[in-house]
Amino acid sequence: MNSISTSAPPAATSNAPLYWMALGTFAIGTEGFMIAGMLPTVAHDLGVSAAVAGQLVVAFTAAYAISSPILTALTGAINRRGLLIGTMTLFALANLLAWQAPGYTALLLARILLAMAAGLYVPNAMALAGALVAPERRGGALAIVSGGLTVAVALGAPLGVLIADRLNWRMTFAGVALLAALATLGLLRGLPPGIGAHLPVASLRERLHVAGNARVLQGLLTTLLWATGAYTMYTYFAIYLNEVAGIHGAHVGYGLLLWGVSAAVGVMTGGRLSDRLGFARVSTPALWFMMASFLALSVVAYTLAPAHALAPVYLAMIVWGVSAWAFYPAQQARLMNIAGLKLASIVLSLNASFMYLGFSLGAAMGALTVATGSVREVGFVAAAFVAAALWLLRGALRKEVPQAVTA
Repeated sequence: MNSISTSAPPAATSNAPLYWMALGTFAIGTEGFMIAGMLPTVAHDLGVSAAVAGQLVVAFTAAYAISSPILTALTGAINRRGLLIGTMTLFALANLLAWQAPGYTALLLARILLAMAAGLYVPNAMALAGALVAPERRGGALAIVSGGLTVAVALGAPLGVLIADRLNWRMTFAGVALLAALATLGLLRGLPPGIGAHLPVASLRERLHVAGNARVLQGLLTTLLWATGAYTMYTYFAIYLNEVAGIHGAHVGYGLLLWGVSAAVGVMTGGRLSDRLGFARVSTPALWFMMASFLALSVVAYTLAPAHALAPVYLAMIVWGVSAWAFYPAQQARLMNIAGLKLASIVLSLNASFMYLGFSLGAAMGALTVATGSVREVGFVAAAFVAAALWLLRGALRKEVPQAVTA
């Protein structure tokens, strides 16, 4: 791997640049996850159905999945510092457009623009984080920057729902725009000029070559199915809480906070257990528990009245949050084991794209389920996708050998 520009040495004496980049990932994660919790309010305010409002999630996640690898490859010659500052500025402006969107179509277009900015920022921030520090500190640097997304899941998304309840949903976009503006200022001050000038970026041909390996592709499809199941449920979970548990307004935010904290616990424990026990002993049970939690959510919806559904729904939420996000670091470790260290950055970037593609498919499947049936059936549909991911994973693990693929 080429070294970064010699005009600015690695910032080994301070983690400040990493924290500014993490503020950017926090803003992106907050905007990306908060919309699902506000879906009933947004749908009512814009005069569209819940299924149509759900396309706001489909548009963002699909645009992210498709644009991220393409734009990252096309902008490989641009200085990383300038690219991060530019994309975070664009992200702030796009949030202002969403804040002032006069109708559904304008909001949809703003979310596509948000996704394109986010899809450029996140992988480049991760790459630069690893280049800013000495090799023995790269794991910690990546943890700081990616931690912004984890904190967004745990705190940013439920906070957005609470702001939407106290003020209105538009103010959440204004708040994220302010976060993005602060991150932009931090990047301007915290990243030395010329940093990351010679940071290599994989071409589209290299990405397609890695994705074409059968074992890598099987792993990426497992991620796709896992993510599809997760977002089939998550996108319409606020509506589920409305109808099944009688939870509305700020209480939806409290429910998402419980889920988010569980997800954060899952990420941390999943990574540590994967290191200690091996990824197979984490990913397989995680998918079993995740599937069971989705089945439980639909069973509760059909068998219990709202007055009695709250406790089992919250229990299923905790199991879902922990198991779903414990799977993700274990899956990353598995893909790195398949691809080898030389191709790790490419395969992890592809994994993120397949995850967001799965999020998009899940949001679309949730919309189809709600439009043609009932939100009570969403858990069954989500569980079916997780079952498919489990079937694919178990079949792959029986055949996998520890050697990495060749470049």
